[in-house]
Amino acid sequence: MTQLQAARKGIVTAAMKIVAADENVDENAVREAVASGEAVIPLNIHHRNARPVGVGRMFTTKINANLGRSVTHSGKGDELEKLKIALDCKADFVMDLSVGSDDLKAIRQGMLDNSSAPLGTVPVYETISRLEGDIPQMDPSFLLDVIRAQAEQGVDFMTLHAGLLLRHIPLAMKRIMGIVSRGGAIMAEWMLENNMENPLYVHWDEVLDILAEHDVTVSLGDGLRPGCLADASDAAQFGELEVLGELVDRCRERGVQVMVEGPGHVPFNDIQMNMERQQRVCHKAPFYVLGPVTTDIAPGYDHIVSAIGATAAATYGASLLCYVTPAEHLGLPDGEEVRQGCIAYKIAAHAGDVARNLKGARERDDEMSRARAAFDWDRQFALCLDPERARARWLKTRAFTDEAHGDDHCSMCGKQFCAVRTSCRIKKLAAAMAEGQAQ
Repeated sequence: MTQLQAARKGIVTAAMKIVAADENVDENAVREAVASGEAVIPLNIHHRNARPVGVGRMFTTKINANLGRSVTHSGKGDELEKLKIALDCKADFVMDLSVGSDDLKAIRQGMLDNSSAPLGTVPVYETISRLEGDIPQMDPSFLLDVIRAQAEQGVDFMTLHAGLLLRHIPLAMKRIMGIVSRGGAIMAEWMLENNMENPLYVHWDEVLDILAEHDVTVSLGDGLRPGCLADASDAAQFGELEVLGELVDRCRERGVQVMVEGPGHVPFNDIQMNMERQQRVCHKAPFYVLGPVTTDIAPGYDHIVSAIGATAAATYGASLLCYVTPAEHLGLPDGEEVRQGCIAYKIAAHAGDVARNLKGARERDDEMSRARAAFDWDRQFALCLDPERARARWLKTRAFTDEAHGDDHCSMCGKQFCAVRTSCRIKKLAAAMAEGQAQ
């Protein structure tokens, strides 16, 4: 049985128990959320070393790190090093988006073997990478074969661009950027070249049969996600979203877990509306968003630009955030850029959890405040989202100061002007005054 089928039968699976313990929630509450489709636990029965992770609004907001080689750069070894960096940064999910190699299966196997996080893919990438000639020559039956092979290998969730239909393409061509999703562009070109409907949509029941057998979670791809602010929240994007809502129902009817992918580039003031619309149209299926990127003019800093949008997305409806790195729009990220993207998104996810008053979300912040007030530097570093960087920055200053002055201040204000140090003295004075008045 899939996790969804088990939940509907009243069974609390081992995976649900682990998620409940990690999230500090009741096991039966997890089962009920999975049964309703408002939460998913992507976990292929063949990915033996993966730890179950829950995605849904009752849980902490999760982050995903996109990895994988490109046609022009990187290889299996590089991606395994990036995988280690992502896992060290506490990425909850990873995706292998590798393209253009005869060794894609081996690259993916290396990631499966080395990843304790659930692994996702976009099967059409491998499909196209293994074809001779032009992209439009893709045989839909071959795409199904690739989906089956990846499911058998152990892939936990798959992005499938099944909601982009022929009628949506003219709408997308009115945009400045057109179609910016790789998978969406592939499917749209195939449909126009062959004058046929999206093969994933046409063969959706066959796809679900494959995924149900291995408990692979569907991640319904947003092939028409906006690629710039001017294209956001248009008829193409929302037309596809309506079809995704239909496909959510079909997945649930078949017992297949499903989440929905979302935009792209969205003005900050439109993010709440986008999150709430998805929750309504897609019947509260977990929302998995890329960013959103909130301005188009900051290449090199898109991890910051998008983390701003991701915080709002997590506050208003998203359950899983796909990271954006400083290399976005510029090139394939290196290891350091993977690290920066992961940390930026851990910050955004946590800030969103605090903003929506998720139980226990702010405890770590309050602990940090107490450690700061006590000048307990080791405790501060232990509580950091990036302890290594925080400690290194602290030590950088100490290398040029006299450690004999003690740790009850930092170089921002110095010992004489440190407000926190002064506040400690004020507290003592206030306590003495209060004691005197009481006597």
